[in-house]
Amino acid sequence: MKIITWNVNGIRAALNKDALAWVWAQSPDVVCFQEVKAREDQLMVLHREKLKLPFVWNAAERAGYSGVATFFRDQPLETILGIGNPKFDCEGRVIQTVWPGFRLMNIYFPSGQRGQARVAYKLEFYAYLLEVCSELHRKGENLIITGDFNTAHMPIDLKNPKSNQKTSGFLPEERAWMQKFLDSGFVDTFRQLYPEKVQYTWWTYVSSARARNVGWRLDYFLVSKALLPRVRDVVIHDAALGSDHCPVELILN
Repeated sequence: MKIITWNVNGIRAALNKDALAWVWAQSPDVVCFQEVKAREDQLMVLHREKLKLPFVWNAAERAGYSGVATFFRDQPLETILGIGNPKFDCEGRVIQTVWPGFRLMNIYFPSGQRGQARVAYKLEFYAYLLEVCSELHRKGENLIITGDFNTAHMPIDLKNPKSNQKTSGFLPEERAWMQKFLDSGFVDTFRQLYPEKVQYTWWTYVSSARARNVGWRLDYFLVSKALLPRVRDVVIHDAALGSDHCPVELILN
C-alpha cells in the first residue's frame, strides 16, 4: 500500500503547473494533500479531469486558506472531517479515513509564523490532537498521522538549527510536543528507518534555498508502534517540484 503526503501550497496553482501529474504517475493507493487553499467546487469546472481519483475534501471556512483533501483508489471504511473541536475544525485541518487495520489522519498543522497568538493556537492543536489519538489508542486502534507538522523535531531536521532556536517551527515548546507524540506510542517512520539521514521536505522561496538545500523536514508519517512491522519504506521525493514542500511516500506491507 502506497500513501503519499504533500503540502501543495495551493492546489489550483499546482494543477495549473501540472505538478500533480507526478503524483498520479506513482500509482498511489491514498494521497493526502494539505494547504489546498480552495473549496471543492472551485476545481470542478476547470480541473476535474486532472483529479484522477475519488476524494474527500475539507475546506476552511475562510476562503483561500488552509484546507486538506484525501484521494483514494478504494473507498475507505469511514470518513470523518475534523477532530471534533470547532476551534480547530473551522480551519479545515483534518480528514480521517478508516482502513482495515488502521486509521489515517491527514493533517495540516497550524503554523506559528504569524505571532505568539498563533504559536499558542498551534500548541493547543497539538495538545487536543494528542488527547484524541490517546483515546483512540486506548480503544485499540492503530493510527497513521501524516501531513505538514510545521515543526522540525531535532537539529538533524533542519539546515541551521542554532540560528533558528527562536523561530517558530523549531521552538523548544513546539519540539517538545513532537516528542510527546513519540512518547505516547507513535514512531517517526523516516527517522526510525534512517536515523542519520539528512533530507528535507520544505524550503523557503527566499534566497534560492531549495537550490542550496537549505531546508527543513516538516512533513512526516507517524505510525502507532504496532504498525511499525508493516512499514517497508519511507521516501522523501525532494526532486518533485510544484510547491515549497516536496511529497513524502509511505510504503506499507
